[in-house]
Amino acid sequence: MNRILIAEDEPRISAFLKKGLEANGFATTIVEDGNGAAYLARSQDFDVMLLDLVLPGKHGLQVLEEIRDRGEQLPIIILTAFDDVQDKVAGLEAGADDYITKPFRLEELIARVRVQLRKTHSPQKEEMLLQVGNIVLDLRKRQVQVAKRLVELPIREFTLLEMLMRHPGEVISREDLLNHVWGYDYEPNSNIVDVYIGYLRKKLGNKLIETVRGIGYRLRE
Repeated sequence: MNRILIAEDEPRISAFLKKGLEANGFATTIVEDGNGAAYLARSQDFDVMLLDLVLPGKHGLQVLEEIRDRGEQLPIIILTAFDDVQDKVAGLEAGADDYITKPFRLEELIARVRVQLRKTHSPQKEEMLLQVGNIVLDLRKRQVQVAKRLVELPIREFTLLEMLMRHPGEVISREDLLNHVWGYDYEPNSNIVDVYIGYLRKKLGNKLIETVRGIGYRLRE
């Protein structure tokens, strides 16, 4: 299992990242300050680091520079509200592998994490095929087959199905699905999850996804 170090001092965002990454099969560790981030990156074995720039104790760029000065090749993705071109250039020149600005969508973050993993790991180390019953989801090709029939899904439907397939037989709440697919800044009272579940049922079969009234949805095994 790939390990992700999350250096983020905003509890709402770190909790969102933790939940979303773990739902996609990653192990996570959260650190809330720059000194702790630099120490954990040095003392433990992580596969990717998500690094906020504004951290208590030590700025994210200082953390990044310390890691690179030690010669460590840990993939680091800066995750910050600073979207100025000069900030991006400074982060990348300091040794970041990627730069994502807030607010962001979880599916994009997951895709960028996987890009970094593919650069540093053999393909066998990351699970790229999910199968539940006669449904096969190919993460690398972003394809879905139902009984060997190719079904085209837009990115949001694909990501929604992926989360359900990672937890077959488990009830997943509307809130968790909303956070995972649409992001932490989305309106929590929206019925968008129910709408997209309807899209999946039309394409994959009405009996595949079960509604658990008042809670959420479950993918039948």
